[in-house]
Amino acid sequence: MTRPILPEHGGKTRPTPTRPPRAPPARTAIDAPTSPARRPIALATLRAQAAHCRECPLGALATQTVWGEGAGHARLMIVGEQPGDREDLIGRPFVGPAGHLLDKALAALGWDRDAIYLTNAVKHFKHELRGKRRMHKTPGQLEILACAHWLQGEIDAVGPAALVALGGTAARSLMGRPVKVLSERGQWLQRPDGRRVLVTLHPSALLRGDPAGREREFERWVSDLALAGDVLQPH
Repeated sequence: MTRPILPEHGGKTRPTPTRPPRAPPARTAIDAPTSPARRPIALATLRAQAAHCRECPLGALATQTVWGEGAGHARLMIVGEQPGDREDLIGRPFVGPAGHLLDKALAALGWDRDAIYLTNAVKHFKHELRGKRRMHKTPGQLEILACAHWLQGEIDAVGPAALVALGGTAARSLMGRPVKVLSERGQWLQRPDGRRVLVTLHPSALLRGDPAGREREFERWVSDLALAGDVLQPH
């Protein structure tokens, strides 16, 4: 069998030229996603899953997981730090002294608690024993991170237009970074997903403050919260 004669150049056989691979067309903003968008998990399903959470040591020490409550498609979500002693025993958020102060603020603003979704950044009560009393301890960064996906699940399922962060733990969990509450209170921050976050104090901070100035601080705190009024009553 006769082989084909290849052209020669400078006494050497010239290799057959090859074409470079064609670059894929550039994607544009209107290109369809390659996979369907992730659907939010229903709140009831998330609550059932979180009931047995042991992703950090707090789950084994608390009485129960304290899940959020309120309107399933609330326009405003209020996020606190963690359950307190009373919340841990009853299994509902904001039913202890700090919750009563929050209820007083909601009443002053004319807001219906049932129209808002209330929850905490950390779902278990972190505490230490002093005699027979269980004293609150601030959650650590790893505990906040362990609970972050539960809070994000609530945000995905409820789909609030905006959120209120009560205190540094809530603000850090929602923003993914430390937030200086005293200097950023009363301000709207923006998350990467576009949702606005209003930062203010946790009501427990008012309860720990000077009793002589408590009423004045309460009024200032209500003024912070009032900035979210347009979320509940959009024009």
